[in-house]
Amino acid sequence: MIAIYPGSFDPITLGHLDIIERGCRLFDRVIVVVFRNPNKLPLFTVEQRIEQIQRSTQHLSNIEVDCFDGLAVTYARMRHAKVLLRGLRAVSDFELELQMAHTNKTLSDEIETFFLATSTEYSFLSSSLVKEIARFGGPVDHLVPHPVALDIYKCYAKTQTAEDPVPTLGGPPVEPPTESQPELEG
Repeated sequence: MIAIYPGSFDPITLGHLDIIERGCRLFDRVIVVVFRNPNKLPLFTVEQRIEQIQRSTQHLSNIEVDCFDGLAVTYARMRHAKVLLRGLRAVSDFELELQMAHTNKTLSDEIETFFLATSTEYSFLSSSLVKEIARFGGPVDHLVPHPVALDIYKCYAKTQTAEDPVPTLGGPPVEPPTESQPELEG
């Protein structure tokens, strides 16, 4: 049986990878499908996200990575998949995911939504959280696959400028010194 795991994956996290690996044990084939979310401004292009997922899942033999613009059920029908795989982190995810599952059922009776509870160690994790931590200079190596962490660091290194606040440990960002505000020594 083929399962589709749809998402924006911007970026893929260890929580996503957990769902993918467990899905690969349950289904004959898992197709991870990168969708463009018109409500989000992406950090990475669709092509970069596909490459990141491929690098992160090369140890899995029954996986495919693709992209699609449209409805997940439309893509599932095109690929003869019978399952939409979804991860649930917390009760707050359940309401939206259940609404989507019911909506998808009205669009296609033959496709089921299969929910996997995220492993406890990833229950707090989201791509948005990873981007926020990285934006302020925090480490993300423990939240995303290593090659993806490197991509994130490169991306934010390019966007950091002298105008951006400099993050400090344990406190709010500190503005860089200006000409009228000399640096303190010592």
